[in-house]
Amino acid sequence: MVNKPETVYTVDMIIQKIIDDEKQYDLSKIMTSYEFAAKAHANQVRSSGEPYITHPLAVSFILLELGMDTDTICAAMLHDVVEDTDTTLEEIKKLFGQDVAMLVDGVTKLGKIPLFTKEEQQAENVRKILLAMSQDIRVIIIKLCDRLHNMRTLHFRPANKQRNTALETMNIYAPIAHRLGMRTVKDEIEDLSFRYLDPYAYSEIESMLEKKSDEREAFIESIKKQISERFKEAGFEHSPQIDGRVKSVYGIYKKAFMQGKHMDEIYDKYAVRIIVDSVYECYNSLGIIHDMFRPIPNRFKDYIATPKANMYQSLHTTVIGREGIPFEVQIRTWDMHHTAEYGIAAHWKYKEGISGKDKLEGRLAWIRQIIEAQQDTDDVEEIVRTIKSDLAPEDTFAFTPKGDMITLPIGATIIDFAYAIHTQVGNKMKGAKVDGKLVSLDYQLSTGEIVEILTSSDPNHGPNRAWLDICKTNEAKSKIRSWFKKERREENIVQGKAELEKEFKRNFIRVPDEELANFLADDMKRHHCATLDDFYAAIGYGGVILSRIMQRLKDKFAKHYAVPEIHEAKPSAAPKKSDSGVIVEGQNNLLVKFAQCCNPLPGDEIIGFITRGHGVSVHKKDCENYVNAMNNGSEPERWVNAWWANSTKTNNSPIFRVTLDIVSKENILIIADITKVMAELHIPLTDISVRMLKNGNANVLATISTAGVSQLNNIISRIKKLPDVISVDRSGK
Repeated sequence: MVNKPETVYTVDMIIQKIIDDEKQYDLSKIMTSYEFAAKAHANQVRSSGEPYITHPLAVSFILLELGMDTDTICAAMLHDVVEDTDTTLEEIKKLFGQDVAMLVDGVTKLGKIPLFTKEEQQAENVRKILLAMSQDIRVIIIKLCDRLHNMRTLHFRPANKQRNTALETMNIYAPIAHRLGMRTVKDEIEDLSFRYLDPYAYSEIESMLEKKSDEREAFIESIKKQISERFKEAGFEHSPQIDGRVKSVYGIYKKAFMQGKHMDEIYDKYAVRIIVDSVYECYNSLGIIHDMFRPIPNRFKDYIATPKANMYQSLHTTVIGREGIPFEVQIRTWDMHHTAEYGIAAHWKYKEGISGKDKLEGRLAWIRQIIEAQQDTDDVEEIVRTIKSDLAPEDTFAFTPKGDMITLPIGATIIDFAYAIHTQVGNKMKGAKVDGKLVSLDYQLSTGEIVEILTSSDPNHGPNRAWLDICKTNEAKSKIRSWFKKERREENIVQGKAELEKEFKRNFIRVPDEELANFLADDMKRHHCATLDDFYAAIGYGGVILSRIMQRLKDKFAKHYAVPEIHEAKPSAAPKKSDSGVIVEGQNNLLVKFAQCCNPLPGDEIIGFITRGHGVSVHKKDCENYVNAMNNGSEPERWVNAWWANSTKTNNSPIFRVTLDIVSKENILIIADITKVMAELHIPLTDISVRMLKNGNANVLATISTAGVSQLNNIISRIKKLPDVISVDRSGK
C-alpha cells in the first residue's frame, strides 16, 4: 500500500499501473470514466488546493493495488459525480452499464433528511452502504479506499473536521475493514485516525519507536537469519518466506495505554511471519520454532483449526530468544497470507472474484445480521453502535456440546450465545452450563469453553426485560426487543407510558394530555409510530431509548411551554434573592447559596434544591449530585426550577470563584504567563498551584473570580493561546 499523504495521483500513474499488472483490464472503459469524471469535476478543487479529480484517481489507484476489476475502477473514478455535480445516475447507467451505476449509487450519500440529527443522518448513510454491500461487496471496498485517501489528506481539513472524520473512521470503517479481513487498510486508517484523536499519545509512541529503530531492525534481522538457517537444515521443499515487522502505532496504544501495560510487557510488539506451502508445513514449522526458542505459556493460538470470523488463518505463538526479548511468530500458507493481507479483496486479486453465491453469502452473513438487527428497533443510530460493538477486532470462540463453534465479541454473555444459536433457543432459555457447571446469565464467556443452553418447555416462556442490560451483542438485543414487540404489546404500552411520565417528571416537563400527541409528533414520525400507544409500546420494548430523545423534548418544552418572559420578572423585594442573582420558582424570602460540588456561574443551566434549614442550594443541571438524585428517584419534590435574574450589572453584582484546570508542556514560565493574562484582563487571581505529571507535562490549578460563563469563556480562550498550553478546562470544584 502507498502511504504517502502528499502523493498527487495522475492518470499516467493509473495507466502505468494497469500496464504493469498481470490482470486483464478494459483500459478504454477506465479512460472513458476518467474523462467523464474530469469534465464533471472540472471547476472543483480539494481542501489541499489540488484539482478534485486527483481524489478519484487516488481511490482508483488504491483499488488497482488491491487487484479489483474494471467496473470497480470505473465506479471509483465516478464515485463523487452524482453526489457533487449535476450528473444523474441514469447518465452513469447509460454510459457505463448497470453494475457501475449500482456501485456509484451504493457509495453516494443520501440527501439531507428532514427531522434527522447529524448522528441520525450518519446512521442512515451507513445503513444505505450496508444494504448496497449486501448486494455487491465491492461497494464497501470502494468506500474504504475512498476513506483511506481522505484520511491520508485529512491534514488539509479544519481541526474540528479532522476529529469528526477520524472518530467516524475509527468507529465505523475500521471495524468493517477488520471484519472483511482487509488488514492493510484497517491498520493504516486506524493509525491515521489515532493521530488526530490523540496526537500526544501518537507522538509519544512514534518517538519511542523512532529512538530504538536501529536496535529494533537489528533484532528482527537477527531472528530472521537464525530461523532461515534452521529451516535450510530442516529440508523444506521450498524455502519459506520470512518477514519481520513492528506492531502498528495504534496496536501498541491499545496494548500499552488502554490495558495499562508498559512497552516491555507487549509481547507481540515484534513479530516474525513465516509463509510456507502447505498446512502440514505450518505445523512442522511450529515444532521447529518451539525447538529453537522458549515458548511463553498460554500465548499460542491456532487460527488454522478455528479461523476468525473474517476468515483469517494463521498459527500464532510467542517465544523468547537468547536476547531475552519476547516476539510473536505467525505461520501461514500463501493462500492464508493473501486472505490475511487483503481479506475479501484477495478474491479479486488472486481468484478473479468470489465464485459461488453460497460462498459469498456465508462470508457476508454478518451484514445481513446487522441490517436485520437495526430493523427491529426504531432507533436509527442503533446500526452505528452495532458496528462498534459487534465488529470489534477481538473475538471469543465458544462451543456447543456438539462441537459447533460460536464466534462472539469479547465480553459476550450466555444470553448472546443462546441467541447466536437460534432465536427460539434464546427466547426459551432458562439457564446454562459452562464446562458442565451451572452459571449465571451474566457470565462472560472465554475462548474454548463448552456451553450448554437449558431451555423451558413452557409455551409462554420468554425473555426478561433485564436481559437487555446484560447482553453484549446487538443481535441478541434486537431479538429480545422483537419478542416483546410481538408478544407483549399491552404490557409495553403500560411500561412505556410509565417510563415517559417518570422522565417528564424528572425533567419538569408538564404538557396537557390533549396536547401530548402534538408535542411528540416529530419523534413519533422519526420512529414510525402512528399513535401515542405505538410510541408508548416502542419505549416499552426498547425500540425508543428515552435518554437519546429527552434533550430534544426538553428544548421543545422550553420553547413552547415554559413560563414566558421569566427572565424579565421583576426582582422580589426579598434581599437574599436579589443579592444572589437567582430566581427560584415558587419560593420567596429564602436564603440562596451556590453548591460547592459544581460551582454554578451565570450562564449555566441551574436547578435549586430546598435544603432543611439552609434555604435553596443552587446546582448546575449537569451536576453529578443532581443527575444521580434524578436517576435514583431521590426526593424529586425538593428539586425546583431556578433561573439567573436578567439584571443589569452593577457594582453590587455577585462575583463567583471558579478553578481552571490547565495542562501544558513543561515550561518554567507557565505560571508567569497565566498571571500576566489575568492582569491584562483585570481578573482577580486568588490561588494558583502547579504539579508535574508522570508524562512530563505540568498541571496548573488556578482559582479566579469571574462574573459568569461569558467572561470565563473569554479567559479560557486567552489562556489556550499561550505557548505550550495543551488544554484548559473548568474544574468541577
